[in-house]
Amino acid sequence: MRAVILAGGQGRRLNPYTLVLPKPLVPIGDLPVIEIVVRQLAHYGFERVTIAVGYHSELIMAVMGDGAKWGLNIDYSREDRPLNTVGPLRLIDGLNEPFLVMNGDLLTDLNYSELAAAHSRHGTILTIASCKRRVKLQLGVISYATENNRSIITGYREKPAFEYEVSSGIYIFDPRIFDYIPEGQPFGFDELMLRLLDENEPAALYHFEGHWLDMGTPEDLERANEEFMNYRQRYLPNE
Repeated sequence: MRAVILAGGQGRRLNPYTLVLPKPLVPIGDLPVIEIVVRQLAHYGFERVTIAVGYHSELIMAVMGDGAKWGLNIDYSREDRPLNTVGPLRLIDGLNEPFLVMNGDLLTDLNYSELAAAHSRHGTILTIASCKRRVKLQLGVISYATENNRSIITGYREKPAFEYEVSSGIYIFDPRIFDYIPEGQPFGFDELMLRLLDENEPAALYHFEGHWLDMGTPEDLERANEEFMNYRQRYLPNE
């Protein structure tokens, strides 16, 4: 299977690191996070990776090269203007079979082969690797009902926690997905999902219970570095 790594964003939430580096080149331990991703893909048998670049594209291309040192072929698709998260897929030729798409700033021990096999079983246009996240509010939450022009309190929970199923930013797409992605304009994954739901086009979940971290903020980056340094073999099993 072929993989597409989305690496064109500016990563503003990760400033000041991303003022000089594109987000996928921010180091986790001694490696750029995108190199960790590419090594994992090679381990799971991917032979071709297309990196969709934009911001600081020349730096990513210089660091990652042609992929030969990891035993796969890397090519690049450059966007001249920001096209959001799935808009760049329209610029890539040859996506005629199911293909993996993922963000280039993730630290995970997901088995990509198992995800691909699950997608094949599902027979859907899209499979999302999802995981659970627990969000704890640091405030008291009030429930109420309105009656006689008054808001009457019906419940109270102090600092409750809520659990959600969230997208990991890793997907398998069927080529039919291009029927729903407009050409030549910015288009986000959220817009794609809403379009699929409106069209009653089934999409499936692959429930992933392993380790997953998104490098969204400096605090996330700190956690990812600690995780990688403590459990390196988990993320690079063939090292």
